[in-house]
Amino acid sequence: MTTAAEQIKKLREETGAGILEAKKTLDETSGDYDKALSILKAKGIARAEKKSAERTAKDGAISTYVHGAGKVGVIVEVNCETDFVARTPQFQDLSHAVALQIAAMSPKYVSPDDIPADELAEQKKTFEDAARAEGKPANILDKIVQGKLDKYYAEVCLLRQPYIRDDKQTIEDLVKAASAQTGEKIVVRRFTRYALGE
Repeated sequence: MTTAAEQIKKLREETGAGILEAKKTLDETSGDYDKALSILKAKGIARAEKKSAERTAKDGAISTYVHGAGKVGVIVEVNCETDFVARTPQFQDLSHAVALQIAAMSPKYVSPDDIPADELAEQKKTFEDAARAEGKPANILDKIVQGKLDKYYAEVCLLRQPYIRDDKQTIEDLVKAASAQTGEKIVVRRFTRYALGE
């Protein structure tokens, strides 16, 4: 069984929380490590999101990944605020995970905001027309279209895709967790995916 000091150290490493905050949270959860970890991660993500709104991410790294015998290749730009964070293992692991995701799942856009307005309007119309053709009531058409749009985003938008190594979290969740852990704003800026013959 691990001691409280070991648990506090581990909590700090996993969440970036201070000693006192880790100890206090562990005390509040009656020594339940998993519960304390969950609380600290949630607090860290909230803090990181608040900081993110005010900060710009202009440093970072361009990561590459080539799969198999050179059949698929990815170049991705992931930004953070400082060169120091760009060199941390957490940031490097995130960049690599994002590149793997792009190679495996072939998204078209980083986020829904990147989808051209005309393409999005056409997609909405297609979903609405299909729902009408199925005889769905007019009062629930918006909900149906939104549900189908959410599924569409999960297919074509990198940040909305379920992570290939843990489908309980999205790539956006991974980015937020890394941002909370490093204490800096982290942004997936852009990517290019090459597939042989395409």
